[in-house]
Amino acid sequence: MSIKLLIADDHEVVRVGLKSLVAGTEISVVGDAATVEEAVRLAVERRPDVVLLDVRMGGADGLGALARIKEERSQLPVVILSTFDNPTYVARAVALGACRYLLKGCSRDELISAIRSAAKGEVSWTRDELRRVTGALATPRLAGDLEVPLTKRESEVLTQMALGLTNREIAQALHISYETVKEHVQHILRKIGVTDRTQAAVWAVRKGLV
Repeated sequence: MSIKLLIADDHEVVRVGLKSLVAGTEISVVGDAATVEEAVRLAVERRPDVVLLDVRMGGADGLGALARIKEERSQLPVVILSTFDNPTYVARAVALGACRYLLKGCSRDELISAIRSAAKGEVSWTRDELRRVTGALATPRLAGDLEVPLTKRESEVLTQMALGLTNREIAQALHISYETVKEHVQHILRKIGVTDRTQAAVWAVRKGLV
């Protein structure tokens, strides 16, 4: 059975390398995208069986692309491929419906196996991946249904947290001090009733903030 694959990564050398890795298998690349917008468009137009999606694309949020692809084609399997071994990204990927989160250091066999599993409709999260985010995903949904009085700045900080940015990166992005970001993070965690950034990211996904 032929598997039609869409590759979405902002680096041309990565896209070319991935095409080379699947060459000679039943996996045929039907499109490659360098931007989030292109990824969403080609996911609809080319009708791939599987999407291989980078977590960050030219500074844009690849997981945002995942959410948009799922809106257009809810049953389309999406495998996340990332440089970042970040539990916040993994938790968001799970919450948004990805079927696997691979690191770019994975082997060719692991990559091809993940694509084949995805094409069969299998969700192949590893025990380690799920163990790392189980606490976050078990965050009570009730909290997500309540109106939490976050300030405008707290909402901005939470959005950046959910995108996987560190406190220093948030400070730079919002042009505020590192100490101010730390205070906002503490207030946010307390207000939404979670204990860490990964849980906060899942809460933000459930609220539709990212």
